[in-house]
Amino acid sequence: MNYSIRRQTLLKPTWVAACGLALAMLAGPAVAEDFPTAAVNTSGLAVTDKTVTVGILHSATGTMAISETGSIQAEKLAIAQINEMGGVLGRKIEVIQEDGASDWPTFAEKSKKLLENDKVAAVFGCWTSASRKAALPVFEKDNGLLFYPTFYEGLEQSKNVFYTGQEATQQILAGLDWIAKEKKAKTYYLIGSDYIWPRTSMKIARKHIEQHLGGKVVGEEYIALGDTQFGSVINKIKLKKPDVIYAAVVGGSNVAWFKQLNAAGLNAKKQSLLTISVTEDEVLGIGGENLEGFYSAMKYFQSLKNANNEGFVAAFKKAYGDKAVIGDVTQAAYLGPWLWKAAVERAKSFDVDKAVVALPGYELTTAPEGYVKVDPNHHLWSKLRIGQWRKDGQADLVYESDLIAPDPFPKGYQ
Repeated sequence: MNYSIRRQTLLKPTWVAACGLALAMLAGPAVAEDFPTAAVNTSGLAVTDKTVTVGILHSATGTMAISETGSIQAEKLAIAQINEMGGVLGRKIEVIQEDGASDWPTFAEKSKKLLENDKVAAVFGCWTSASRKAALPVFEKDNGLLFYPTFYEGLEQSKNVFYTGQEATQQILAGLDWIAKEKKAKTYYLIGSDYIWPRTSMKIARKHIEQHLGGKVVGEEYIALGDTQFGSVINKIKLKKPDVIYAAVVGGSNVAWFKQLNAAGLNAKKQSLLTISVTEDEVLGIGGENLEGFYSAMKYFQSLKNANNEGFVAAFKKAYGDKAVIGDVTQAAYLGPWLWKAAVERAKSFDVDKAVVALPGYELTTAPEGYVKVDPNHHLWSKLRIGQWRKDGQADLVYESDLIAPDPFPKGYQ
């Protein structure tokens, strides 16, 4: 289904005034006449004298919709704001949105459609590593450009992808360092959903716990994606009595996991838990009362105090309602269209090869999370933050690291 931003009632002019990022990104609107289509589009992309078409590819249905809906909203908000300011190289952005439907082969199929049939200039999308891995060969074969917003296991670098979420050294290693020191933790129970990201993340976590923190993994479990039965795992955890539960359960399974933990009496008063997969988006379904006192390791929380974030939160709620919440991946997804705009304008071209070369080294001081920089390895420099969940579904920030350089291939963890 083709969603043209110009044909939607997405944008209100007050949004731009509400969002410091939008105001700071563009000193003055580019005029299309100054950038002839023949010069800025030499590779047959969907670019005209007035418009440029991009793709949004997330799960709007299925078990992952609970996590990916916020990314869709954030990307549309960024695109609407960019359009209100004159678009990219004087062209308004039009959007074709496709549904990955929480099915990895569907992500590959829809990627092929967007790149080969629709000729989109960029795609903002995927969430799970399984969906990204399924789509990646298509992007590399067709020389497409993907902005991927989710924290992930690392161990990947592609010319055709910019990773706006954090990789393992920025989330897993830094988070484990914090909880080992904060809780004097020695024993850990690892649990995740059963697909590539949790399994690879736990492999990295186990190495760090055993080889660098002097700790011990006393249990490791994987639950099928979408499964809601955690009674057996919870009984094992009760028997092992770990200092820390380290969790990477995703999607709709998170709701059952935390509700059943709470019902079994494993709340924060009795058990320390650090998760790398729960943001404000998931808390909406889980319920703050089932998470209260537990920790998440992320680079962004809605409660982050800075002027950039205050403007972003106001604009997001203006667009999607006062009850809307913003999680880590939602914020990282919001960065995607802005970074693509910067790449195109620095390259003075929509051509993928030229945009890809232009973006590394770009510094964004107006991101809601704060300062970020695009590394030559296509990941972002960012900070780790630890949030402790409150009953109201928001998090108190209890730790913030220094800026961490991305290292998707950390020595000793591959």
